[in-house]
Amino acid sequence: MSVRIHPTALVDPGARLGVDVSVGPGSIVGPDVTLGDRTRIDAHALVTGWTTLGAGNHVHHGAVLGSPPQDLKYSGRPSYLVIGDRNVFREYVTANLATEPGETTRIGGDGLFMAYAHVAHNCAIGDRVVIANAVQLAGYVVVDDWAIVGGGTVVHQFTRIGRHCMIGGGSRVSQDIAPFVKSARIVSSSATAPPQPRRWPPSGASCPGSPRPSTSRASARPACAASRADLLTAPGLATRRGEHP
Repeated sequence: MSVRIHPTALVDPGARLGVDVSVGPGSIVGPDVTLGDRTRIDAHALVTGWTTLGAGNHVHHGAVLGSPPQDLKYSGRPSYLVIGDRNVFREYVTANLATEPGETTRIGGDGLFMAYAHVAHNCAIGDRVVIANAVQLAGYVVVDDWAIVGGGTVVHQFTRIGRHCMIGGGSRVSQDIAPFVKSARIVSSSATAPPQPRRWPPSGASCPGSPRPSTSRASARPACAASRADLLTAPGLATRRGEHP
């Protein structure tokens, strides 16, 4: 079938389009882009830079592929984004060129990149990978075949996620994950604080009816025991199981 380009799309004459490619309304395809057979670009997407997409990819609304890396070392000289076959890039996914001249950011085939996911410069993504919503992959990250990265996860640069790994949503990955591992970690002040032992009386408090605690813990215990006994025998409180006032 012939190439289908919407009248409002901007496709540079230098772009190379395969058989049965479609480009939706408002989308932009740059001069150094190659789109493989049966690739579909939906509305208002941008494919730019020195970017190559294989066959059967689907780029959804607002996705940006091949934009310059977010790295101050980037000189503007040609570097590449190479994408395999049959990937799905959902809304507002971003994938950057490599930083160094002649280097490549690589994405394999049959992957799913959900909305707002980010693939930074020099990443290497394997085949059949699932990158869930809002996952942020920093530069030089490697994600091996069949890995699944849960939504909202952030991955530190130079980190490797092994094949068949499953990373729980909301994780922070700052070191390599071995193949076939399930990993999940929510980083927060409460999650990282060690559990505190329970004490009686609580720090800074005293038992009801007891005098001010002295410096000796042993001297405070009889007063606490007495006050608990007074509470159990106070009017209006049950003294035995099943007894009601």
